[in-house]
Amino acid sequence: MKSFEYTVKDELGIHARPAGLLVKEAKKFQSECTITKGDKTKKLTQLMMLMSLGVKQGDTVTVSAEGADEDTAIAELKEFFENNL
Repeated sequence: MKSFEYTVKDELGIHARPAGLLVKEAKKFQSECTITKGDKTKKLTQLMMLMSLGVKQGDTVTVSAEGADEDTAIAELKEFFENNL
């Protein structure tokens, strides 16, 4: 399993538009991709579950990928977070 931590910089946090794009990005990978905020972990492929975390600006989340293409998944998801959130 590979993972990285990220502090959200977007002033609206993870809101509908970037959340939808994030789900689309995560669905490209065979690996199971998850996001953790505090003690809650949700799959990145489930929009409503992702939105239920209520990630706001300044929150630090941990993004993980486990599976056949986890290295690629983590690299691309990290780039997505840096460019969009």
